[in-house]
Amino acid sequence: MRRLAKKAEKIMQIGGIKKDIIFLIVSAVSLIISIFNLIPLPFDAAWIAIILCGVPIVMEAIIGLITAFDIKADVLVSLALIASVCIGEIFAAGEVAFIMQLGTLLEDLTVEKARAGIEKLVHLTPQNARIIEDGKEKIIPAENVKIGDVIRVIPGETIPVDGIILSGQTSINQAVMTGESLPVDKTVGDNVSSGTVNQFGVFEMKALKVGEDSSVQRMIRLVQSADAGKAKIVRVADKWATWIVVIALTAASLTWIITGEIIRAVTILVVFCPCALVLATPTAIMAAIGNATKHGFLVREGDALERLANVSKITFDKTGTLTYGAPKVMAVESLSDKYKENDIFTFAASAEQFSEHPLGKAIVNRYKETEELIPLAENFEIIPGEGVFATVNGEKIKAGNLKTLSKKEELQISKEAKEKIEKYINNGSTVIYITVNDVLAGYIVLSDTIRQESYQMINLLRETNIQPVLLTGDNKHAAEAIAEQLNIKEVYADCMPEDKLNYIDAYQKNGNAVCMIGDGINDAPALKKADVGIAMGRIGSDIAVDAADIALIDDEIKELPHLMSLSKKMMTTIKLNLTFSMGLNFIAIFLAITGLLNPVVGALVHNAGSVVVIINSALLLKWKKRHAKNIKEKKD
Repeated sequence: MRRLAKKAEKIMQIGGIKKDIIFLIVSAVSLIISIFNLIPLPFDAAWIAIILCGVPIVMEAIIGLITAFDIKADVLVSLALIASVCIGEIFAAGEVAFIMQLGTLLEDLTVEKARAGIEKLVHLTPQNARIIEDGKEKIIPAENVKIGDVIRVIPGETIPVDGIILSGQTSINQAVMTGESLPVDKTVGDNVSSGTVNQFGVFEMKALKVGEDSSVQRMIRLVQSADAGKAKIVRVADKWATWIVVIALTAASLTWIITGEIIRAVTILVVFCPCALVLATPTAIMAAIGNATKHGFLVREGDALERLANVSKITFDKTGTLTYGAPKVMAVESLSDKYKENDIFTFAASAEQFSEHPLGKAIVNRYKETEELIPLAENFEIIPGEGVFATVNGEKIKAGNLKTLSKKEELQISKEAKEKIEKYINNGSTVIYITVNDVLAGYIVLSDTIRQESYQMINLLRETNIQPVLLTGDNKHAAEAIAEQLNIKEVYADCMPEDKLNYIDAYQKNGNAVCMIGDGINDAPALKKADVGIAMGRIGSDIAVDAADIALIDDEIKELPHLMSLSKKMMTTIKLNLTFSMGLNFIAIFLAITGLLNPVVGALVHNAGSVVVIINSALLLKWKKRHAKNIKEKKD
């Protein structure tokens, strides 16, 4: 029943939008028939527009006044409608109702869409857990796991609760929590978090944090609290509605009292209706959204571009945002007189060809770019947390990390080689060591690589007076290496989701509007908390995209400076629209007071003002800023 109710509600929402569009089309036709008297009818055709568009406005105004004494723009519109009808100016009433409902529809089309990000995040929590009792394995609901329970996790499973490894070795994909691009090797005594994925080995763990205290549940609460704290922008016409109503009523009353002509008073109410004022913002927003779409941005929140215009800090996740988020072979080094670099590469690719580890896949893929065939490996074996073992061309090859290989192999590294390796590690790279017949022969360096457009993008953002900040779950060395290459001064490494949230909160408390750009599930709370969240649409997780206000459809971050400049240009357009519409209103009021305008002409003046506002907004569709200087890509 609940599922059917949700479907029915969704259908009604879709139907509501279609109904509004149909009503507007019918109303427009009726107004044309009315003003040109095209079809003889027993009543003025403008009544159709009044009923379809005007009655809902009047009802909403009455409900708002009665329930909360909430004075919005629709109060003045209702007064103008009723007054026009009372003196027989039916077309004027219908025209005002049509324009106001058109503005409302445009605003509705830019309002945020219903999102299911939190529900998707909830689904990350495993439903079951394998607990060990009296030496036997028993599957129970994950929510029933208690602190102290011993849990077995097999390859490919998501860890159900937070805990510590009691036995076994493995590699854990922690992207959910930290955003790290590479799996992390874990062994006895290491902590593991709920929601992260066991890549290879079987291990047993002791539950330390369960239920609401687990990492995934904490992230869900972070997303919810961040969303609740985000302020929404109030429509300009509604913000000024009280003053507009007071001024309009005062001007109309004084004119009626002084001149004794009620038609002048009604004309003042008609021309004072904030039609162009209502259209000023939504038309500009929709045009800007159209422009953004052409440059690869899907704007999911109606007021996101308004908030973006005020941003002074832009925080970046590293992996998958400023970098490609996938390891690549950066260097192959030989430490043996017997083997050359290509031999080391061949041994490594052959040994790793059956491996599912991301580092192994990266080595094999890079080797295939230059060589057609990979020598066949025999006796292949993978030990989680250590590396791979295989026989290649009669040689016993091992590829793994220094910690595990040094326990079994003869690892003699010169001082010069150690310094070179340390430099790679300090730059955030990962080093895979290769032994041949139990003797260290060389190593391969892998690293997440910076997107080609990142350097130019960062510098163009500085042109718009926006300060870039790096917030990443990666280690300090990797974060600082990337930041130095991109000339980012503010860097925060080893960030958990709540850390990113806290940094953004601190910036906001210091008066900075913050934009957050990320791609991972771990970025979702920060994307919600920021004044504007932008998610990488192609490689980003569904939850990150759902948490964001804007999605970068094709992951082309080089377009970010255009989006930032577009938001500022949009706000300039809105201000011009508002200034024009208010100026037109006051001129029309003066003409109405002097008797030079009647309600029908006043309504047509409104039409003209609305057309000007729409045309000015439409110019945003093809707008593109020309930067003062062309910043070249940074060379390696």
